[in-house]
Amino acid sequence: MAKFSPLVALPPLAFAALALTFFFGMQRENPGDLPSALIGRDAPAVGQETLPGKTQLTAEMLREPGVKLVNFWASWCPPCRAEHPTLTELAKEIPVYGIDLKDPEANATAFLAEHGDPFKALASDPRGRIAIDWGVTAPPETFIIDGEGRILYRHVGPLIREDYTNRFLPQLEKARAAE
Repeated sequence: MAKFSPLVALPPLAFAALALTFFFGMQRENPGDLPSALIGRDAPAVGQETLPGKTQLTAEMLREPGVKLVNFWASWCPPCRAEHPTLTELAKEIPVYGIDLKDPEANATAFLAEHGDPFKALASDPRGRIAIDWGVTAPPETFIIDGEGRILYRHVGPLIREDYTNRFLPQLEKARAAE
């Protein structure tokens, strides 16, 4: 009679555990969302650098009354280019602040000169340190900030089409209603 090795059961058990993990992960309310540990907390520092001729974004600006947006962007980022018209429209009704991420100064300045500057104030993050503190994975990412400087919502990806209307706008309206 052949002996049964307990190691033979290990691969099927590992597969079953992985399958259960995937199954329960897909049962979340919004499986595509990347939650932020910063929701409800004060916005992190915004740095001390900006582009030439632009107003420096400060932490005090994020604590001014009213809902505002902070957008991480870069001139080299195609989705950032796609969402730029949306930011320009939003800037007509709400303060939009920008943090330029890992972008050569000349490229960022040329981008804003060509496409328009929707940002009330800017910070530059040439080494990506500010983005790390904010939990940014890749641009574009947009944060909704309340009048006390707390992060209410994090939107990963460009503010375009259904993603903008179905995910971002309801959160922005909710934040405005709470003011």
